[in-house]
Amino acid sequence: MHLAATRRKFVCVKRILYPLRQTCLLFSTNDTILAYKRKSPSKKQFRKPPWADDLSWEERLADVVTPLWRLKYDEQLELKQKHQERILSQLSGYLSGDLHSHPSSPVRSKLNFSVQPILPSPIRDGYRNKSTFSVNKGSDGNPKTVGFYIGTGKKGNIVCVNGDHLLNLPEKHKLAARCYQDFIRLSSLEPCLLFHAGGHWREITVRTNTQGHTMAIVHFHPQTLTPEEIAVHKADLVDYFIRGPGSVCQLDSLFFQESTMTQCTHEKSPYQLLYGQPHIYEEVLGFKFRISPDAFFQVNQAAAEVLYSTVRDLCVPNHEEGGGKTKIGGTLLDVCCGTGTIGITLSPMVDRIIGIELIERAVEDARHNAALSNVLNCEFFPGKAEVVLPRLMSQLNSADEGLVAAVVNPARAGLHYRVVRALRNQPHIRRLVYVSCKPDGEAMRNFRELCCAPDLQKKLTGEAFSPTLVVPVDMFPHTPHCELVLLFER
Repeated sequence: MHLAATRRKFVCVKRILYPLRQTCLLFSTNDTILAYKRKSPSKKQFRKPPWADDLSWEERLADVVTPLWRLKYDEQLELKQKHQERILSQLSGYLSGDLHSHPSSPVRSKLNFSVQPILPSPIRDGYRNKSTFSVNKGSDGNPKTVGFYIGTGKKGNIVCVNGDHLLNLPEKHKLAARCYQDFIRLSSLEPCLLFHAGGHWREITVRTNTQGHTMAIVHFHPQTLTPEEIAVHKADLVDYFIRGPGSVCQLDSLFFQESTMTQCTHEKSPYQLLYGQPHIYEEVLGFKFRISPDAFFQVNQAAAEVLYSTVRDLCVPNHEEGGGKTKIGGTLLDVCCGTGTIGITLSPMVDRIIGIELIERAVEDARHNAALSNVLNCEFFPGKAEVVLPRLMSQLNSADEGLVAAVVNPARAGLHYRVVRALRNQPHIRRLVYVSCKPDGEAMRNFRELCCAPDLQKKLTGEAFSPTLVVPVDMFPHTPHCELVLLFER
């Protein structure tokens, strides 16, 4: 059954339980969404209804990759809003002294700070600008199938399913994946399903921008092949995608990375440009950004503009003239700045942006991105934030510059505790904006350490922050995830 037709059947939502990691969402054919809750969080098995096996492979994959695809978008937003409020009730309970508060608890603390309605994504379908497709055995047993996994290697039940039906993928990504599948099926080399078992062809990553420019990165395990032998297959890859059937993808860049590891940085194994331009470019809020094969960039460009506008409004509040923001001066501190996206988009509002980032390659990209848009008031420093931050703060204090705010946008793992300590112990940071893609993970520990009473044992000597405003932003339609922007003040 085609998913669009199936989707229309599931419009009556009778019961949905959250969070998803503690509930298995299953779908019946009588227009009812059922939720099978675990008896205990430690148990991994769910009670399986007899009709579950009737789902097609495409439906099963959609339920894994885009679990909310059967819901109307306003229902998705309502679900996410309630889920984020449940998570935030844990922080609220902690602040009120209820140390046992937990988002899955039936008794939840009343929120003692404002949570705004979730901001929707301007684009709901085909919004991803980066997709990585795996290679493994398909439902027909063909080991050269390109798509997404269902199952796990531990259980030995992996099935690779084509992603053409997924709502969050753009057509260019789906086309590139189909062409890559055709190519590896024509190749004399086997796919690399398990590193120790041999094989060579691995996943393909596809990146696009709003102008339709496309970059493809093919990952390859060299095994015992010589450089000369690998060169033959690289030439075949170029010929297929540039002059052969794969030319329908109209690639602007084709990269190749040889790696004997699951994930490998450019420093350990450089990305080899086989064809085209070394970068594609994207525009956010009027600023231009360079995208390298491994550069971090928000996967939903339209929603990223909503996210960064929200961050700007929290960092620089109540300074509007004639319908637009006016410059207020001072310095904005961008900690874990990555490629400089937040700092650069906020640069017109302040006198100076100071960015700190651990990864030197990202700092190089940030400096280049500032130059692309002729932004002259941004400085980016490589190094550990806990080391660089105190030195920069002493310079700011001696220069008597007003610090507008600090902003952090860490990865899912949250901030290192030393970074939290450095932020907490700087008395001149009165306003902190924290962007979190996983607030119920390690970020919650960050929130608690920012807001707890001074603790000499943990070396948290500075005055505590308090959350005053939270704004959810939907960056990932059809999935349970969203970004939270939290404003902490003291």
